[in-house]
Amino acid sequence: MKIRESSPALRDELSQRPAEKIVFTNGVFDLLHPGHIQLLQYAREQGDILVVGVNDDASVRRLKGEKRPLFPLNERMEILAALECVDFVVPFSEDTPLQLIQALGNIDVLVKGGDYAPGQVVGRQEVEGRGGKLCLFKLAEKYSTSALIDKIVKNF
Repeated sequence: MKIRESSPALRDELSQRPAEKIVFTNGVFDLLHPGHIQLLQYAREQGDILVVGVNDDASVRRLKGEKRPLFPLNERMEILAALECVDFVVPFSEDTPLQLIQALGNIDVLVKGGDYAPGQVVGRQEVEGRGGKLCLFKLAEKYSTSALIDKIVKNF
């Protein structure tokens, strides 16, 4: 099973694989779309193990509003875990993944979408401070879950 309920358990598991390059990305991943898939595939190509941090339902409501998420955490994690490119899925309850990144400790590559400037990426300093690197993925086409929801509501 790819889903891990806590960062300490995952950290212990990852520490048993020191020769492998660990890649981390994070997000809400509500209503998965092609942009999510492209980001995750790109992230997986950057190393040997892809860990995906997923905002829990309370943090999604704080960030996106009371009507979100559309899918509860366990279902969003199950969807991500079903993807071949994803090795581990772990939830976090804060608004940013900083505490999760610090708890995992051994991230070699941090991947975010190209809509972020390097200075905006939470966890960059921690990863780079341990000798890791930041990779920004530029999407060929802009995707947005919020825009997709608006389109569905308007047209259906």
